[in-house]
Amino acid sequence: MFRLSRLLVGILLAYGASAGASSAKEVKSVSEYNITLGILPIGSASFSSEFDGNGYKINGIFKSGGIVNIIKRVSAETNVAGRITGDRLQADRYNLVYRLGDRTRIYDVTYRNGNVTDTTIKPAPRRSPENWVPVTPKDLRSVLDPLSGLIFPEGAKVCAGRVPVYDGESRMDLLLKNEGTKPYETKGFKGEVIVCTVRYVPKSGFKKGRSDIEYLKKTPMEVWFAKADRGTVYAPIYAHIPTRMGPLYITAVRYGG
Repeated sequence: MFRLSRLLVGILLAYGASAGASSAKEVKSVSEYNITLGILPIGSASFSSEFDGNGYKINGIFKSGGIVNIIKRVSAETNVAGRITGDRLQADRYNLVYRLGDRTRIYDVTYRNGNVTDTTIKPAPRRSPENWVPVTPKDLRSVLDPLSGLIFPEGAKVCAGRVPVYDGESRMDLLLKNEGTKPYETKGFKGEVIVCTVRYVPKSGFKKGRSDIEYLKKTPMEVWFAKADRGTVYAPIYAHIPTRMGPLYITAVRYGG
């Protein structure tokens, strides 16, 4: 439960930054999302982003709600800081504080030029060596954090291939394919969005044979990307994530304000 919930929260928290300035002047923005399982509300997320020249900071908060809280409360806080390098946002440090009921786990990752230089997990997870796929040094080269990995600077090819992600415990590839555009409107945004399918490919840092992992591998997600009116980055504004419990929808109710 802790493992799958953290994976889904990590995906939820990837839908964050929404605006960046074309000038060197600092720009701040806030985006808010509702999360539903089918028609049932199960949580919310909010993000604040700061872009100052080529530097950026993103802070995100997720809180469960509705029927989820009847079973067990889930919350997370995440932050990342780094710089825009070419057509990517490259983190220097990524942090996630994840809570499931009365359990808390903290993930800290340090990057240098796209390579992971240090990872800490507190408390350290207990892992059975049986069927566990360990993360190798090779897996930690040329990777992105889960927050910056789904944000694209203006001029980059959105949804054009593989996004290598390391979240502090697991290494995965997200395979993105552009499926065209469509109109979309929410508070703070009205215009065309880029529609993409996303396939999840686990590489290491997971247990082989887990039914939840196998389901995510076989079932594509859909993510829509948008650029705020005064922004210079494309970030998710809507997502559909199939799960074994039903379709999960992440919908921006405020974008880039």
